[in-house]
Parts: sequence; C-alpha cells; structure tokens
Amino acid sequence: MTDDNLYKKSYIRRLSELGKLAPDTMKKFTAFDQQALAEGVLSKKTKELIAVAVAHVTGCPYCIEAHVSSAKRLEVSKEEMLEAIMVATALKAGSALAHGVNALNAYDGTGGEELYKRSNKNRLMEFKEINADSFHAFSLFNHQALKDELLSRKEKELIAVAVAHVTGCAYCIDSHTKSAKQLGVTLEELAESIFVATALKAGSALAHSVNALNAYYD
Repeated sequence: MTDDNLYKKSYIRRLSELGKLAPDTMKKFTAFDQQALAEGVLSKKTKELIAVAVAHVTGCPYCIEAHVSSAKRLEVSKEEMLEAIMVATALKAGSALAHGVNALNAYDGTGGEELYKRSNKNRLMEFKEINADSFHAFSLFNHQALKDELLSRKEKELIAVAVAHVTGCAYCIDSHTKSAKQLGVTLEELAESIFVATALKAGSALAHSVNALNAYYD
C-alpha cells in the first residue's frame, strides 16, 4: 500500500475478507452483534445511543461512523447524541479519577493485597483537599452530564453502566448499577445494556482488523 492514511471510511469494506478467512467465527459474531442491538426490553434507539457512547470510549472511528448513522436513521437528534457522548466522557474521566484511590493507596503504601474494595472510594474526598478547584470542576461536569435532560436519568445510567464495563472500572460499575436500580432499571434492561457494550468492544477489535489486513499486505 502507498496510501499514508491509516483510517479511511472505505477500509471497512475489507471486513468481507475477514469473513472469508474465518467464516464460522464471523457468522457467529455477526449474529451476536445483531442480537445485542436488536429491539428488546430496551428500544433500538436506546441501544444505538449506548452504542454511540461506547464507541467514543473504544475510540473506533469505524464504529462511530456506523452507529451514528444508525442512530440518525432512528431519529436520534444531534442534541441527544451529544448528551450520550457527554455521559461517556464523564464516565471515562470518572474512571480515571476513581482509580486515583488506588494511586493514593500505592503512594501511601496502605493498600495491602486487596486492590479493589468499596471502602477505597472513601478516599476520593482526599482529592478535594489536594486540589479543590479541579475536583469541584469535575463534580459539576459529572452532575451536568448525568442529569435529566433530553435523555432521562434512567437512559443516562444505562449508558453509564455500559461505558463502565468498557473502561473496566469496578468502582464505576458498582456505583452506577446501584444508581440505575434506584431509577427503576430492571436486571433485564441492565443485561441488554451490558451486551451492547460487549458487542461494541468486540466490534471495535473486529473493525480494526481492516487495518491489520492493510498492514499485512503493505
């Protein structure tokens, strides 16, 4: 290849080649992906909003392109899309802050063998003491991103739970699952949001395979 571009919309067409290289696996993934995004206890619109949010965390440009297009066909407005993206932004930033309690434990040598305990979250307020301005600014942004607007708080917590499974933040999963439950989210709805996240995380890896094909034949 002589093209210097690592990402182009047209590259995604090479996925069909992967289907020929591993047809059975490709068929099974495609069936799972379609099922995860299909209408269920959550609407297709809600699932596409979750997908758009998660795609911004996986950083897959192909996924963003595909799921924004799908969301638009389902009459998701630009404003609704932005709200979903802001929830993803807050969760991605929040996971970094939440992991900061592990940094405090490591710095102080007080963590012990157990790396993740609910009680670790109690140390978050130490960041307020260390840098009150930054902590306050983040708290305001996080509150704004998750409050009831065009998307309901319930929808936003479903997005938050899904994103938390992609960031891999145990603290975020714990807190946002509890918040979702308080807002009336059922286990079935929770499971569907998690499967959308699973499909998107796997799908981003699959989508990037077109870059691997480009590199292999370069």
